[in-house]
Amino acid sequence: MSENKPNTEPNSDDGWLDPADDAPEWTDEMFDMAAFIVGGKVIRPATGYLGPNGMVRGRPPVRGVAKQQVTLRIDPDVIAKFREDGPGWQARMNEALRKAVGL
Repeated sequence: MSENKPNTEPNSDDGWLDPADDAPEWTDEMFDMAAFIVGGKVIRPATGYLGPNGMVRGRPPVRGVAKQQVTLRIDPDVIAKFREDGPGWQARMNEALRKAVGL
């Protein structure tokens, strides 16, 4: 008959602390970047945020108003014109559309 292997799993009940543990204490920044486990799924800060009803995927709404994602077919020259000015072209396009419809 074979012998049972000894239990080598760490046990928090035995009160043992590793005297050679050189891991630093966690800072607020480390906690901010930590991953959460919600419903058995790992949620990292880049893929979600904690909303009032739990974990929500995606970016949090800006100014409390969530924007809708849509698919549009826009002429390439119009897109090129907005992209000429660099990053933020989507926000500038949104502002131009708001102005065009009188908002």
